[in-house]
Amino acid sequence: MSGQTVPADFSGHMLDLDEDEDLEVFSKNTSLADGSPMPNSPSSMVNQYRLEDEEEQQDTYTKDIFVSVDNPESHITAIETFIMYRVVTKTTRSEFDSSEYEVRRRYQDFLWLRSRLEENHPTLIVHPLPEKFVMKSMVERFNNDFIETRRKALHRFLNKISDHPILSCSEHFKVFLTAEELMSHRKQGPGFLSRMGETVRAVANSVRGLRSRPEEFTLMQEYVEDFSSKICSVDKVTQRIIKEQREYLDELKQYSPTYTQWAESEEELAEPLKGVASCVERCSKETEEQIQHLSEALVPALHEYVLCAETLKAVMRRRDNIQAEYEAKNEALASRKADQESLQDEVDGLADRVELANNALKVDWSRWQNSMRTDLRSAFISTSEKNVEYYEKCLAVWESFLLSQRVEPGAQRDGEDTC
Repeated sequence: MSGQTVPADFSGHMLDLDEDEDLEVFSKNTSLADGSPMPNSPSSMVNQYRLEDEEEQQDTYTKDIFVSVDNPESHITAIETFIMYRVVTKTTRSEFDSSEYEVRRRYQDFLWLRSRLEENHPTLIVHPLPEKFVMKSMVERFNNDFIETRRKALHRFLNKISDHPILSCSEHFKVFLTAEELMSHRKQGPGFLSRMGETVRAVANSVRGLRSRPEEFTLMQEYVEDFSSKICSVDKVTQRIIKEQREYLDELKQYSPTYTQWAESEEELAEPLKGVASCVERCSKETEEQIQHLSEALVPALHEYVLCAETLKAVMRRRDNIQAEYEAKNEALASRKADQESLQDEVDGLADRVELANNALKVDWSRWQNSMRTDLRSAFISTSEKNVEYYEKCLAVWESFLLSQRVEPGAQRDGEDTC
């Protein structure tokens, strides 16, 4: 049965987080506890940070490959329903036969690309993909918000790869961007038995452990654990705050009509009651916009780096496994008298592999940290800007109400005289 293509338009609800667990995040220090002066203009301060960001991002590197992910379509067959995304590539690289390509890819294709990049570059930090399922049920995978969130995450994944000096030159990346269909290429990967053998060796090396991990990688490991703990806490608390804000918004939407109904039965207070109702309604709209911004800007950035933390842990494990395999072979060489020559060749090859793995990770580590700090700083500044805008607008709404209720001194005396 041939697949049917329909617009990706379904409804559903995001999976709620466990709200029972209390979290403590970061240190007890507060941003203004050091006595630093308060800024005179929050908006101008945000603009100053944005200008500094733009200056920092001026780079001598000339980008020569541009990738976009858009136009999601839902495909329905007799056995499955899935989303296909359009991937458009524009490039000036000489290894490409054309300057522009357009292909369609599904989520499994992105998984294939990422797994091949990790297999070929075990100690490079390959940017994470969004989880396969984050919804309560299979049907709810295809609501509009989920599809758009995933599209943005897939777009960021490909752009992180295209910006990487090594991964962007991968033949698998080129195939992903240019091949009309990937099935034949996906079949060329390592077979089941080969992957199983790699898994068994990795488990054996993990059980055996390392004799001595270099100090710089021990420090990396400690940093990753600490970073993972903090980013997971912030991510979870942020999502819980947004959940509470949505509940607050629902209350606001019920609040305004109550004042309007009250005004109908209270003639002397009708005008201020209607004014309060209008203010509440306008503030509820601003609150809705703020929640939307947090959901689209801050939450994805935080959760992306929650996944990055897991990626870093996997990279560190792979580096340790490479070293453990080298140490095991080296010990076998020292204890075995037969096959010394062949074992020595293996040990030399593994020693080279350890050195390459270590060097690759050290270079990519610095690159990843710079990228992470830029991404999160941008998300925090954007959130701060939106918070300032939100509170300024709500303040203006209530100030206008106060002005409308102000009684002139002359009018007040006239009222007292009539009494």
